[in-house]
Amino acid sequence: MAFNSYLFWLFFVVVIGLYRLLPHRGQNRLLLVASYVFYGAWDARFLLLIALSTVVDFFVARQVARAPRKSGLAKRWCSLSITVNLGILGVFKYFDFFTSSFARLLETLFNYHADPLTLNVILPVGISFYTFQTLSYTIDVYRGETRPATNLLDFGLYVAFFPQLVAGPIERSHRLLPQIINPRKRRGDDFANGLYLVVSGLFAKIVIADNMAFICNGIFAAPSPEVGGIDRIVGVYAFAFQIYGDFYGYSAIARGISLWMGIDLMANFRMPYFARSPSDFWQRWHISLSSWLRDYLYIPLGGNRGGKLLTYRNLMLTMLLGGLWHGAGWTFVCWGLYHGLLLCAYRPFEKRIDEQEQGILQRVAGAFFFFNLICIGWLFFRAESLSQVWVFLTEIFFTDFTSTHLTSYGIGSILYLVGPFLLFEAWLERRRDLLALTRVAWGWRAAAYSYALFMLLVHQPHRSSEFIYFQF
Repeated sequence: MAFNSYLFWLFFVVVIGLYRLLPHRGQNRLLLVASYVFYGAWDARFLLLIALSTVVDFFVARQVARAPRKSGLAKRWCSLSITVNLGILGVFKYFDFFTSSFARLLETLFNYHADPLTLNVILPVGISFYTFQTLSYTIDVYRGETRPATNLLDFGLYVAFFPQLVAGPIERSHRLLPQIINPRKRRGDDFANGLYLVVSGLFAKIVIADNMAFICNGIFAAPSPEVGGIDRIVGVYAFAFQIYGDFYGYSAIARGISLWMGIDLMANFRMPYFARSPSDFWQRWHISLSSWLRDYLYIPLGGNRGGKLLTYRNLMLTMLLGGLWHGAGWTFVCWGLYHGLLLCAYRPFEKRIDEQEQGILQRVAGAFFFFNLICIGWLFFRAESLSQVWVFLTEIFFTDFTSTHLTSYGIGSILYLVGPFLLFEAWLERRRDLLALTRVAWGWRAAAYSYALFMLLVHQPHRSSEFIYFQF
């Protein structure tokens, strides 16, 4: 039941229609039932995992709050929550990866062949997202930064709220729980803001991501003799815009439909491809995850305290685990390490980049240079294996720049489909307002929505692809 399916919008119309008829407590019960129906449509068996995580963290957090603050007893209760949540995540997402990797290591080092123990279980949709969301809640209660929920149904809705359940944003308890617990008031701009977010999200997913996926998949699947180095570059660029359109699209739609129900989710993206440095990028891309890693991993490790070497160690460990969060595979490990290296390499002169007054040409050149560094990372993210990464890199950097019809088609599609969206984002960047379009005259809004609707009707692909981040 993806956001870009007719079934979802039929489901949402029924939910929002009933929602408007009910008082606050009834709305929460309806949303909880709707959230479980929504998730059960993927695989009803995994509803037990969400229920288990909900019950464990609800009761554990209450025990943490009852114990003396940061006492040994409170720490033991908090450790129980962490163990249960990471244990479930580890079994379903990482067990097979680590056992298989260990078996290969034994064979490589000692020529000892061992058949790894594998579970071959299906990865539950969204498990990484709701696991991190419940973990942050219990840790915040332990730190004294939030009060424990007193109503299990309210907390259950915090964990399972369907717009952000399977692909975020990863909300914090101090933002989302009060909006669930307290009666929600209708705000005058919720409909207009929600409409803009839904339309821009559908545009990003259907017009940009799905059409870029067609180009990207063809180039990544083609064997070496059939494509050249320029084709490979176009394929990587296409994936950069595919994953942005895909993930931004989901996050924008989630925010939009939530606003229509009076709930304000955090913005997960802020024009990330205009960043000129790694730290700037991670303040713009998947903001809910990067801030989670900062607050619950990087800072507890010591952050930038303790000197350069410890800071670099903390950056590398944080990004390594950030890569593993995305997937149990060596390509994701390398993607995380690559971003860790970028953060370390840029760190000595990052302040100069951010603070230095530069002309528009310098800013554009800096953003384009860093965008290409990001694209190298996307190659690790998209590739099926490290050997495919090597094939792409050698063909891009060490072979002749030959091309096929895929190059002209790909470049033309990027300019035609992505170009106007990037120009619009440049306008948003200049206005420093993610919702700037909702504050201009109706004529400009009508023109923008008409353009988006036209493109959605004309450029809807024959086969829509699933949201990429559903697999995480």
